[in-house]
Amino acid sequence: MNCCGLLTPEKEPVPLKSIEVELEVRDHVATLVSTLLYENKEDKPIEAVFVFPLPGDAAVCHFSAVIGQTQIVAEVKDKQQAREEYDDALSSGQQAFLLEESDQSPDIFSLSVGSLPPGESASIRLEYVTELAVQADDGLRFCLPAVLNPRYQPQGASVQVTSVPASLVPYSLSFSARVSCPRPISKVESSSSLDPLQYLNAEKTQATVKLAAGHKFDRDVELLIYYTDAHQPTAVVESGQASAKTGTLMGDPVVMVSLYPEFPQSVMSSVASCGEFIFLLDRSGSMDCPINNSNQQETRIASARDTLLLLLKSLPMGCYFNIYSFGTIYEHMFPKSVEYSEKTMEEALKKVEKMTADLGGTEILRPLKDIYSQPCIPNQPRQLFAFTDGEVENTKEVINLVKKNSGSHRCFSFGIGEGASTALINGLAKEGGGHAQFITGGDRMQPKVMQSLRFALQPAVQDVSVTWDLPKGVSVTVLSPPITALFQGQRSLVYAQVSGQVRSSEAAEGCVTVKYSLAGHRSQNQLHFTLKAAEDTGLTVHRLGARTLIRSLEMEEREYSGQQDVGVKEKVVELSVQSGVSSSFTAFIAVNKSDGKEIQGPLVRRNVPAYSEYFSKGYLKTYLLQTSTLKDPLLQLVSLQKASGCWLLDAALAAALGKTSEEVEKPKPASVGQMWATILALIWLHGFKTDAKEEWELLALKAVSWLQAQNVPFVTECVEAGNALLGCSVQKDSLGL
Repeated sequence: MNCCGLLTPEKEPVPLKSIEVELEVRDHVATLVSTLLYENKEDKPIEAVFVFPLPGDAAVCHFSAVIGQTQIVAEVKDKQQAREEYDDALSSGQQAFLLEESDQSPDIFSLSVGSLPPGESASIRLEYVTELAVQADDGLRFCLPAVLNPRYQPQGASVQVTSVPASLVPYSLSFSARVSCPRPISKVESSSSLDPLQYLNAEKTQATVKLAAGHKFDRDVELLIYYTDAHQPTAVVESGQASAKTGTLMGDPVVMVSLYPEFPQSVMSSVASCGEFIFLLDRSGSMDCPINNSNQQETRIASARDTLLLLLKSLPMGCYFNIYSFGTIYEHMFPKSVEYSEKTMEEALKKVEKMTADLGGTEILRPLKDIYSQPCIPNQPRQLFAFTDGEVENTKEVINLVKKNSGSHRCFSFGIGEGASTALINGLAKEGGGHAQFITGGDRMQPKVMQSLRFALQPAVQDVSVTWDLPKGVSVTVLSPPITALFQGQRSLVYAQVSGQVRSSEAAEGCVTVKYSLAGHRSQNQLHFTLKAAEDTGLTVHRLGARTLIRSLEMEEREYSGQQDVGVKEKVVELSVQSGVSSSFTAFIAVNKSDGKEIQGPLVRRNVPAYSEYFSKGYLKTYLLQTSTLKDPLLQLVSLQKASGCWLLDAALAAALGKTSEEVEKPKPASVGQMWATILALIWLHGFKTDAKEEWELLALKAVSWLQAQNVPFVTECVEAGNALLGCSVQKDSLGL
């Protein structure tokens, strides 16, 4: 374990001294400023190259460096031009800095720090804006990926990430966040230690929070922010840049509309107890890699097996299901989808337990064709869940196939680990009218997948349209791709450029209306908003709007690559340069031309090794084979549940509850019979696993329905006895009984 961390090829420390991070969160949008201090302690000039991840939808909008007393602000230029300028600067003895997005993935960046003279230090400032993802429990999630865990692209292998022991982290991290929202901030949580939340006003709409002192940046830093009444639709209008030309994206105001559709209760109460659920699982060799850095023992395939257990236990009685798995070849569990019953569920679970990452490459097109060749089952809407950790060369063909079949199904996609293709995962969900999830860093797969299952059980929304009602002389150009899917309570963001002048001196109002068909009924949600620009928002909304448009154009360019002229690429470069936001075709370049001095001596390149030799492929496999972990207690209990929703009172259940058979049997009230086991399981879930409620909520609802059908006598007495046995204090009402 000694040969890892940020080291040069000669095992000397790379000169990164400290990282200072300031985060500003406004409602559901975040601006992050990161300052990295480097120092060259060697006796010759060096070039250090760092590869590091950023959030997948981040828009990098500022990059600068301070050397001595000189500040150099980087410009956004065409990527090829920027690389040439960087090489020219180094060859002429000048200092230069280059920040560029990886050709492989839009959420990986490389920073080249060029020609640092001996004894010199450089301070690098990086700024980006990002939307915060809504979690299953309505928290907004911000994740700062650890620079220490860079990904690398070895020849012929997928992108990998490995962790570095905290004792070897050679630099310090300071992290502070300021949060503001029109609604009160209820709490801020983190997987890392935080100082207490400090409110800045009596309304609790502004607060600051810091990482506790002594944090070692050996893993991602995650913040979860919770607001009161989180599901309020909002609209923010941001003024254009004074120096930009009217009529351009940066010169005109931009509006960001945040929609949370509320479906009629009459429709939601009939949430599907039917459907054909098809699970498509990647079993290529890379699924044997660890799912994240903090737990080297859990592999992606093992996590996928646990997830399938939860999914199969949570399906409603009366539905149909099948499981496909793929690599270079593909397999299906049943020749066609089967009805969900105790027998078919148990048969599927036995096969799932034996699944390994042994099917070779990542060929997803053939199993998809097979799935779509199967006729749909009447009155059982098809829902496809696709899990993969890789990229495919025929992304366009795969997405087009899903689009072609979008009328007959919804597609929910899951990108597992750091190398998953954002274009593939987002494309599958967008064209399949579903929802995309990415499982990276310290994320657990299960809560994200169960959130998608809850979405899949909602009725499908069709014919979505967004219309704008604006004062005379005012118009909008929508920057976001069209909305193709809506889910109850799930946020949809729309960015639009506002053109024209408001004639009246009074604060003019606009209105945006979302119309859609739901279970055969036409519904709509409206949001009225003022066209008066919000104060002091910087250019955050403009940059996120530009980022959204850039990503759409990049996808278009990939779709038609080789079939049209370079017009789309030119549009992306022009938009990227105008907005100062990174893209796949541009890079940030900064050259220090101030003192005119040439840097003497040969330049030594310092690539940062991205993984510990201990965890290189050969060792990793042995390590994983030698390590066996006890089954998660939650999954142990879940695995014992029957398809109908009940549990049996037996030795296995007693062991899962941490008791003996005798201890479980003794306090059982008379006349309750097998229902006692199900009540105990529910009390245990509510008493000990509230932090994982999104994982077991659906199967618990199934258990409650089963109990209600049995008409349980002495419910209050049973719950009291169960609490006494398990040492809990769960209320009968919170169980749903």
